[in-house]
Amino acid sequence: MTNILIIARKEIQEGLRNRWVLATTLLLAALALTLSFLGGAPTGSVGVNKLDIVIVSLSSLTIFLVPLIALLLSHDAIVGETERGTMILLLSYPLGRSEVIFGKFLGHLAILAFATLFGYGVAAAALAVSSPDIGLESWRSFASMVGSSVLLGAVFLAIGYFVSTLARERSTAGGIAIGIWLFFVLIYDMALLGGLVAARGQTVPPMLLDMLLVANPTDAYRLLNLGSGSASALSGMAGIAGHTGLSAPVLLAALLLWTLVPLGLSTLVFSRREV
Repeated sequence: MTNILIIARKEIQEGLRNRWVLATTLLLAALALTLSFLGGAPTGSVGVNKLDIVIVSLSSLTIFLVPLIALLLSHDAIVGETERGTMILLLSYPLGRSEVIFGKFLGHLAILAFATLFGYGVAAAALAVSSPDIGLESWRSFASMVGSSVLLGAVFLAIGYFVSTLARERSTAGGIAIGIWLFFVLIYDMALLGGLVAARGQTVPPMLLDMLLVANPTDAYRLLNLGSGSASALSGMAGIAGHTGLSAPVLLAALLLWTLVPLGLSTLVFSRREV
């Protein structure tokens, strides 16, 4: 455990010196602030809770941006050090390869969590000052959204590590990472929608629909944050949520599984890989 924490600290220190990480944190904060103020504009005329609109807006931002940031952080974590020759030096120390994987993952997760918490925390502070009448239940939903955003980032960090252990070149890993982002964020839902349209109104078995939704971690995240409460009506997810049996614990379990399986496979592949 000590070795894992040492490697994690090394990754965090390198991340703090990386201007790209700083730029990402500031970008998240700027976008979150913009969506918070612009998203709350219609509330005066329609009487909708301002924070509910912000949750819908930030959830959509998370689905597009956080997986991309996570994949860019992790896709070259292993193959990059192998190409630079630093992996051989790292493994010359009394470290297990699984400790390298988990230590790096923990460090990158800490960086991503900091960027997410800081970015969305700035938006929350601005909302608390400008709208002191927001209820406690809405703040709980906001906190749940932030926590699940970090979990979604962990999913794509783990997927990025799996890609990094399989690829032999950084360029190949980068191309695969972008392809994975496009598939899960854009292509999968378009294909699913096309399949539902092709069914011509025939009822999709609930179990099949549940499996198709949890097969995409971004859909599981979307349902978790936008499938219940006031946000479901604002986002249009109420109809889908009403036809699934996926509760919040099941969706959380799906996201955890999406994190643990690629991370476990990364450890297995890396243990057999020559560096």
